[in-house]
Amino acid sequence: MNVETEARVAIGKIVKPFGVEGFVVVQTMTDSPSRFRRLHAVYIGTNASTALAGTVEKSKIGPRGVRMKLAGVDDRTAAEHLVGSLLFVTERERVRLPKGHFFIHDVIGMKVVDETRGEVGTVSDVLKYPAHDVYVVALGDTSYMIPAVKEIVRHFDTTAKVLTVRLVDGLLEEQEGVVA
Repeated sequence: MNVETEARVAIGKIVKPFGVEGFVVVQTMTDSPSRFRRLHAVYIGTNASTALAGTVEKSKIGPRGVRMKLAGVDDRTAAEHLVGSLLFVTERERVRLPKGHFFIHDVIGMKVVDETRGEVGTVSDVLKYPAHDVYVVALGDTSYMIPAVKEIVRHFDTTAKVLTVRLVDGLLEEQEGVVA
């Protein structure tokens, strides 16, 4: 797969210009803001398929976020035109996660299968909470919330897009009629 057709992942959004030299402020969409220090090539646009290649000249990570200077963006006016654009990298350039961790976009859309009940739905969203994530699993017009803890989540098959769980008795029944 060549770089032109390789899948791209959004890692940040340009939210405003900074100063008069063409810097932009980037709202990160990653748990690893330090990745912006090593970033040289990005794709810039409103969606992955139409984003254009760009080069990062400088990145500064501060307490208020990431400030970035892109090649060819040399004044505030040019930086203002980029506000609202997303920054993408190719799948090969995304941050590698430790074993047992997954990107949210990899989890959404996975079929959820209970070890004893069979298929219970499809992951439609991932809610981030301080203690652990919660998977919103849609089945028809109903949505269930399943804690993403090792006692319940048994296996991820990212190739087949199947999430195997061991649901505790009553978990789904207690939520009957609850729509997230």
